[in-house]
Amino acid sequence: MTGRWYVLWSKPRKESALCLFARANGHEIFYPTIPVKPVNPRASEIRPYFPGYMFVHTDLVVVGTSTFRWMLFSQGLVCVGSEPAAVADPVVWAIQRREMEIWEAGGMELDGLKRGDRVVIDEGIFEGYEAIFDARLSGKERVRVLLKMLSDRYVPVEVDEKLIVKK
Repeated sequence: MTGRWYVLWSKPRKESALCLFARANGHEIFYPTIPVKPVNPRASEIRPYFPGYMFVHTDLVVVGTSTFRWMLFSQGLVCVGSEPAAVADPVVWAIQRREMEIWEAGGMELDGLKRGDRVVIDEGIFEGYEAIFDARLSGKERVRVLLKMLSDRYVPVEVDEKLIVKK
């Protein structure tokens, strides 16, 4: 199929429904998702990589922009000015590769960080402290690390996952 990639904007929390509807109507859709570990056991374990957005490969000369503007669950194509913003193929391919890497790693859990790995806290009140990675806290962007304090005692501390770096 000739055409280009565009970003399709969904109504809030309707990404999956829009994806299914668009595919059922013959459109090529790339809807990147990632695995997560929610706090609520009944919550979905799969979330959109880009909440509210997905990619559609189409020829707008043939299909027209109104197809996506009036599509069920859609808010239309993302535009720059009044023109739909095209996304270059290499950008979409890079996102597809990254999505696959995340799925293969079992999620975005600090790129393979395992319990017992040594880390350094990069920012905040404990900046510069070395610690031992203990656990990712379910459903949050926080982790528990063990800080070595006086008398060789380890104290558990919760920090934002963005503040630690593998040593």
